[in-house]
Amino acid sequence: MIYSIWKLLHILAVILFLGNITVGAFWKLQADKSTDRLKIVEIFKNLIKADRVFTMPSAIALFIFGVGVAMQGNLSLVETPWILWSIVMLIISAFVFMTKVVPLQKQIFELASSEEKFSWDLYLSLSRKWNVWGTIATVTPYIAVALMVLKLM
Repeated sequence: MIYSIWKLLHILAVILFLGNITVGAFWKLQADKSTDRLKIVEIFKNLIKADRVFTMPSAIALFIFGVGVAMQGNLSLVETPWILWSIVMLIISAFVFMTKVVPLQKQIFELASSEEKFSWDLYLSLSRKWNVWGTIATVTPYIAVALMVLKLM
């Protein structure tokens, strides 16, 4: 029963995490389609807030509950390939998110917040970088889910 509770909490954290990063990408696309600087400001303000309120806590929770599931199931984190590689995928995602996506979001927010400093060319340049790094940060957790569900590797 304890194993099932850990597993349920892990799956709920995964759902919240994947849901938020997927919806975040959707809202970023809405910002790109917009020609309204103030709409871009609002979208990025909310992206940053959603990451603080949902993405980061759910990422921590999914890791904690995932370790709990593995411990309750007597599964080694390093000797069970699908667990190890899922953790690697999440580490890659977290690293890219913290070192690339978060700083880019802050730069875009600050740029769009200032009518005097705002430049569409600079916005589009930062946006393209966000798209590359955001894709990496988003796709790697989905790979982890596939590894976990299919028990691959």
